[in-house]
Amino acid sequence: MNNELKFIDLCAGVGAGRLGLEANGLECVGYSEIDRDAEATYKTLYGNELAFGDLTKIKPQMLPNFDLLISGFPCQTFSIVGKRDGLQDEDKGQIIYHISRILEERENNFFILENVKGLVNHDKGRTFDIVLNLLESLGYEVHYKVLNSLDYGVPQMRERIYLVGVKKELVQDGKSFSFPSKIDRIHDISYFLSDTRDEFVFDKSKATYATFESYLQNKYNQGKYDIDEILKEDYVVLDTRQSDLRIYPQKVPTLRRGRHGILYTKGGKLRKLSGYEAFLLQGFTKEMAEKASREQSNGKLLAQAGNAMTINVIEAISKELLKYVS
Repeated sequence: MNNELKFIDLCAGVGAGRLGLEANGLECVGYSEIDRDAEATYKTLYGNELAFGDLTKIKPQMLPNFDLLISGFPCQTFSIVGKRDGLQDEDKGQIIYHISRILEERENNFFILENVKGLVNHDKGRTFDIVLNLLESLGYEVHYKVLNSLDYGVPQMRERIYLVGVKKELVQDGKSFSFPSKIDRIHDISYFLSDTRDEFVFDKSKATYATFESYLQNKYNQGKYDIDEILKEDYVVLDTRQSDLRIYPQKVPTLRRGRHGILYTKGGKLRKLSGYEAFLLQGFTKEMAEKASREQSNGKLLAQAGNAMTINVIEAISKELLKYVS
């Protein structure tokens, strides 16, 4: 049965969710993405497949047959770093209604949706209740859980809420879908932070290094950090996104669109996290990350990786889903 299942990839980004499903034998029948740069990367990685453009303009009856819908609906309005307008946001917050319209008209058996952790407690949980009630009203048994990418094979601290839907008529007595257990694996961070290009060395030769030095002397950081000491150990990750410096040994903070300022130590030097490395941290292979890097600027790659799902997590979820429905 597994090899017969087909899926449609909505709000596809660069296709990370797609790869997680394909790892378990599912077949992609089309995708939807409105960001031109992300779509260009998608085409670079997967070729010119059936594209449906703007999700809000899709006519469900025109879609090919599919069993599973996967989508990471826009999350800025639910995020603690966004405006938290939620479902009141006319552009981004309403995407869930367009997804539900497709689910209702096509009556496909399964879905996997992903969003930021902030969705769970947005508006004191009322927004999440609306989303759950909407999906359940379409005839799905809905399971949800916050999972951290760090627990599934990549050294990135990325907490996301995942919703898995199964048509109620397919629910089996005495059997229930379960989210995947954590993977007991020690991360070899050197695999992920492996870009060797000189342009990502961050030292006094860079114009912005003086700004970094000033940052270390602000009222939050002054006297706390000795960079010379920090540089003695490899793969210490420095997060400079807020006023106070945050340091993580052997792991990377959450990648996000528009996020810059992640540094790490290697060979006695500071290095900037590259877009190539960001793709690796989302579970892409080195071959795919390199292929994407040849076509897009570093800034665009960082943004695309920040918006992507983590391949490893989707692979683990879909593996459990297939166990349940087989």
